[in-house]
Amino acid sequence: MTAEPLTTACCVVGGGPAGMMLGLLLARAGIDVTVLEKHADFLRDFRGDTVHPSTLQLMHEMGLLDEFLARPHQEVRNISVQIGNETVPVGDFSHLPTRCKFVALMPQWDFLDFLAGHATRLPNFRLLMRTEGTGLLHDADGIAGITANGPDGPCEIRAGLVVATDGRHSTMRDAAGLRVIDRGAPMDVLWLRLSRRDSDPAQTLGRVDGGHILVTLDRGDYWQCAYLIAKGGFDSFRNRGIAAFRTEFVRVAPQFQDRIHEIASWDDVKLLTVAVNRLEQWYRRGLLLIGDAAHAMSPIGGIGINLAVQDAVAAANILAPRLRQGNVTLADLRAVQRRRELPTRLTQAMQVLIQKRVISNVLQSTATPRPPWLVRMVGRYPLLQRLPARVVGIGFRPEHVRTV
Repeated sequence: MTAEPLTTACCVVGGGPAGMMLGLLLARAGIDVTVLEKHADFLRDFRGDTVHPSTLQLMHEMGLLDEFLARPHQEVRNISVQIGNETVPVGDFSHLPTRCKFVALMPQWDFLDFLAGHATRLPNFRLLMRTEGTGLLHDADGIAGITANGPDGPCEIRAGLVVATDGRHSTMRDAAGLRVIDRGAPMDVLWLRLSRRDSDPAQTLGRVDGGHILVTLDRGDYWQCAYLIAKGGFDSFRNRGIAAFRTEFVRVAPQFQDRIHEIASWDDVKLLTVAVNRLEQWYRRGLLLIGDAAHAMSPIGGIGINLAVQDAVAAANILAPRLRQGNVTLADLRAVQRRRELPTRLTQAMQVLIQKRVISNVLQSTATPRPPWLVRMVGRYPLLQRLPARVVGIGFRPEHVRTV
């Protein structure tokens, strides 16, 4: 090791939404906390950029909402989907029992930068950029900290508790040897962006057609587009060439015919390999995993970020008093999993059902689809549109900030 070991009450490995929210909440509660982020900044494109009403409610409870919404963002108050030749409204956020009755679209780097900015003002918070957790340190009582690579080389961080929030490819999860339950996913996602014109429709819209599913998110001056393909099908797309992909894309969304040339090469298309899985056990003595490290979510509904943030709030609520006492037990870590496992299971069950019953069938078909009767019913009766909005906007078992 090239540096003296650091010591902290809680070491959070991963500076994503779960990690930054947990770090801020623990620091506000007076806990000495260190957060590691392996990159030099938060600027990564095509990360989840939807901040749902449940997360906005938490920002309100922390007294940060007005400042947060002063940052550039777009607001989605209802959702519709075009199935074949019919457009159906399927979600209305205006009746949610939350402070904000909309989904805020904001680049994830702005969200993370906002949380980091507030956290770094606190004397007991430390953010180590360009520092990646590489392994776990053990002692007779369990996990005692981590090994990491930082700007100055390898180092050790000793911690009373390690919380892994390092994503679906978690190094900490692999190091702990925890068992993953794979739920499977029939699709991957191609992310790209196209310029937005003033004459374009202003609503967020999903389009479902024979063999194709496209979601477009209004980002102000551009459209963020998610194009679903069959699992493992990206190489086939690449082999056919970018021109063939542009032709197929325009067939689904002819309104982009005049600007599809902006996708000049495959460098303009980012592949998201979709996974739906969860850990059988989220903890070992001295170690807790939350967010994508504990449960990778499908992009359906854009729920993953917000579920990770809810995990962080639950973890802070349960663990902050124990961290103050310096005695986090297995029972405490088990309590976090018990609190968050049911909403995770319910959300994944919903996503897997949609994947099997809708997405798989559409991607395997060439016929022009018609809206199923259930979707027609939701579109016909505004009262029914509140249920999908509640599941997407609030989710199952929303958390509230109880740390001080």
